[in-house]
Amino acid sequence: MAVNISNDNFIRYLSKTRRFVMGGVFLAIAAIIFLVFSKGDEVGAVTTFNMVPGGSTVTPWNWVFPTRSVLSLLSGVCLVVGSYQIARGFKKLTNSLLVVVVGIFLFSFLSWAASSGSMNLGGLLRITIIRAVPLTLGAMSGILCERAGIINIAIEGMMLSAAFVSTVISSLTNLYVGIFSGVLIGALLAWIHSVLSIKYKINQVISGTVINIFSIGLTSFLSQKFIQKVEYQYLNEPGLFPQVEVPLLSRIPVIGPILFHHNIYILLTAILVTVLTIALFKTRWGLRMRAVGEHPKAADTLGINVFKTRYISVILGGMMAGFAGTYFTLGSSGRFDELMTAGRGFIGLAAMIFGNWNPVGALGAGLLFGFFDTLAVRASILNVPIPSEFLGMTPYLATMIVLAGVVGRSRAPASEGIPYEKESL
Repeated sequence: MAVNISNDNFIRYLSKTRRFVMGGVFLAIAAIIFLVFSKGDEVGAVTTFNMVPGGSTVTPWNWVFPTRSVLSLLSGVCLVVGSYQIARGFKKLTNSLLVVVVGIFLFSFLSWAASSGSMNLGGLLRITIIRAVPLTLGAMSGILCERAGIINIAIEGMMLSAAFVSTVISSLTNLYVGIFSGVLIGALLAWIHSVLSIKYKINQVISGTVINIFSIGLTSFLSQKFIQKVEYQYLNEPGLFPQVEVPLLSRIPVIGPILFHHNIYILLTAILVTVLTIALFKTRWGLRMRAVGEHPKAADTLGINVFKTRYISVILGGMMAGFAGTYFTLGSSGRFDELMTAGRGFIGLAAMIFGNWNPVGALGAGLLFGFFDTLAVRASILNVPIPSEFLGMTPYLATMIVLAGVVGRSRAPASEGIPYEKESL
């Protein structure tokens, strides 16, 4: 005999299950902090964090505290939170508390790693922000495309092509013209992807893969043929945007040198996240774009031009990817190297999924990926008994956990990747 379960009962079952799972996660983190980090530390050891990044003009400030006492306190906080979550549940606050508990865990790990020594925590956080820039921009490129229903895995190729073009153009002109050329080449490749996907209804994953292969092959060939040769070295000297200390803001204790001593890419990324969030959720254009990605037939019935909306969204996404590509050369290295994007476009897509197709969530995911990327590089310096490869794969494990629904629902736009067939009258 079939058993009928009402929708309300099913929702209550999921809510209860999630309450116990999240409570268990909080308690597990408390146990790790106490049994591994705290107990594994020497009695009387202290941790020293230098809170001012190197190269800053701000007076250095060290944060010194007893390692075991602080870790025991943080473990107790996680224990209380986990116990209450299992007993009664925080309901809507669960995800926010998860962020806090994960932050406590990461702080505890760094405190344990730097025990009886010192670490430039300010420098680590500053590098985290820098490494998060291309990932966040790549994620926002994906959001623009997928919110309108078009899968774009060509972000990697768009970024790589923009990096190459911006290098050559900047070397011949100036940095600002180089940025414009990179954005333009991203828009061009996105237009090609949109025509193949929207007009000719080619499988969107295949279309993006073709653009990636084309970009990798063409940039590698041109790099070997020209800019790697001595006689053409002047084509690979674009220069770098200088780092600027924002007046007054850069003098704020602790956060000033970390947040307000960068080049223009960090500031523009923060502006773009804000603008895109407002455009997506507070404007008519954003509502129409999201409607096209969720239910294009209904949007068409209401008079929205589905094809035009998708074209505009994909091209804007390509421009965002192009801008991200210029960062690698004009904002970071000051030259072009083959395959220098190193899969950052694909990581940006993972950040987009982790951030639940939301610009602010994508920024948070970009910072998380950037943090572990930085931590993996510095693992050998910290002398911790954890392989750097494991630290590097941590964000991907977190992404799979999100997709599994453990920390809440992560849902792609309903019509993502489905070509729209306009019904003829």
